[in-house]
Amino acid sequence: MPIHREGVPFIALFAVFNVLAFLFAPVLGWLLLPLTIWCVAFFRDPERVTPDGADLIICPADGRLLPVVEAVPPAELGMGDAARPRLSVFMNVFNVHVNRNPVSGTVVAKAYRPGKFFNASFDKASIDNERMSLRVRPQASDGARDLAVVQIAGLVARRIVCDLIQGQGVQRGTRFGIIRFGSRVDVYLPPGCTIMALPGSFVRAGETVLARFG
Repeated sequence: MPIHREGVPFIALFAVFNVLAFLFAPVLGWLLLPLTIWCVAFFRDPERVTPDGADLIICPADGRLLPVVEAVPPAELGMGDAARPRLSVFMNVFNVHVNRNPVSGTVVAKAYRPGKFFNASFDKASIDNERMSLRVRPQASDGARDLAVVQIAGLVARRIVCDLIQGQGVQRGTRFGIIRFGSRVDVYLPPGCTIMALPGSFVRAGETVLARFG
């Protein structure tokens, strides 16, 4: 199983402590072994097969799709005050945490905002928690189809990694970051989209179709 590069120092640290525990206190070593295995699993980075279709909006994260709400995108992205459909994916500590681009296009804005660390499944996490926000303009669009993708730190998460920069071109289904450990990703859709995924269902980054452009 491929491992994300962000996980290498953590896995090494867990492994060293586990080996030392086995050397000096074998019982402790066996008790710590599940934690080491979990650390390896947390940073797994499996390959995904992204569906074809120019009008598709693909899920950016693995996890459970929360109820769809109407909400205003983060103000720092300059997308106006009108509410849009917001699809939120909650990732627990056992889900894959590598994030993938929902559409092909260009990153026209990127903004980091520090904040709190409420449980990421709470609705207020989208407003109050630490976040990294992206405004993405799909290919062959004049801006009317811009969507927002927001990485949100959770109760345990203390590190948001986003590899993208403003002005960069992106391809749907490719990796763009990771959040550790337990978190949430919001997608604010442009008007006229048809939502395809069902709230409460398990969705997969790079594979599950969240919506279609109108």
